[in-house]
Amino acid sequence: MSGENPVGSSRHYVLAAGGTGGHLIPAFALAKELDARGHHVALITDERGAAIPGKPDFLSAHVLPAGRFGKNPLSWFKGARAVWQGRKMALRLFESFEPSAVIGFGGYPAMPALLASTSAGIPSLVHEQNAVLGRVNRLLAGRVEAIATSYPDVARLKSKYLDKAHLVGNPVRPSVLELRDQDFPALSEEGILRVLVTGGSQGASILSQVVPDGLAMLPPALRQRLQVTQQCRAEDLDAVRERYSSHDIPAELATYYEDMEARLADCHLFIGRAGASTIAELTAVGRPAILIPLPIATDDHQAANTREMVNAGGARMIRQSAFHPKELAKQIQAMAQAPDTLSNAAHGAWNCGRPDAGKDLADLVESFGGADMMDVIRVGAEGAKASARPAASSTKDSAQ
Repeated sequence: MSGENPVGSSRHYVLAAGGTGGHLIPAFALAKELDARGHHVALITDERGAAIPGKPDFLSAHVLPAGRFGKNPLSWFKGARAVWQGRKMALRLFESFEPSAVIGFGGYPAMPALLASTSAGIPSLVHEQNAVLGRVNRLLAGRVEAIATSYPDVARLKSKYLDKAHLVGNPVRPSVLELRDQDFPALSEEGILRVLVTGGSQGASILSQVVPDGLAMLPPALRQRLQVTQQCRAEDLDAVRERYSSHDIPAELATYYEDMEARLADCHLFIGRAGASTIAELTAVGRPAILIPLPIATDDHQAANTREMVNAGGARMIRQSAFHPKELAKQIQAMAQAPDTLSNAAHGAWNCGRPDAGKDLADLVESFGGADMMDVIRVGAEGAKASARPAASSTKDSAQ
């Protein structure tokens, strides 16, 4: 069924996603897959989402009001009014576009569209990128027909909704997915050890403060092999450059890398945050990592995101409160003590990847408004933890 669309079965689908890359990257990936199958796709988002790079040219974006509900109760009325306005606008869009289903990717901008679709009787589902069900997806879990998950175990997913949960994974960009069948970069006992450091789209000052000094604490034989590529905030660039220079560690620094796929392809060790898209890309490609979850992430979801990769031996997690140069050096030594140690970790990360996430999510979406729902891998009371992970090919096994 994947990638094929019988003549005359073209349908309309609406994707609704919050204004961050974490929500929109998988939405864009699904849009491309549905478009390739001959369907028409539209996007509902907010002003921030409309400005996120990477939107396919064919995907029309509709900006709707999306209220936020903070800790201050005085903001709730304003937020509720914006959601209600967005819901009315979404209903008008549905009247003309006539979607077979509406798919939400989390974030407050997805709420008006899903409230409209569920009230209008349009089949609806949500996709959760993190290992903790997000606030909007929790609010709508009882109203939608299906919940697509990225991990076998998802916290805050009520047991009464397990029967509608489907494990598909988190779709990644095709340019990253193309790297999956490439071997882990060759690494000898004396070879250059390439380290990639990023803190997400906005960077992370804690990485700029800790990583240079942590790398400097490595034994000389290991330190002298380092080649670092680090993404920094603009205000941190000069200080980080001085630190690396004082430690005599070669480092390339920038606020943004357009060729991040190439950097990921060459790296032997990743150090950075544990956002959903980051984890999906690391496991798709198979790169060992030291992960420092964002401590203020809602429901501590970044820490939850690391568990599967850590349990598989593909990563180590350091809480930010314990993220100091000495601890970082200790963890790097443990992972990079021998070339086989890193390649084995890379294989563990690779085994956690779900390269068919985009296709499986599209299969699930296509099951609405057409044939009966197909049997997508389920996350439920039976066999959730035994869900099939992509097995390494014999070529991959022999390479690592």
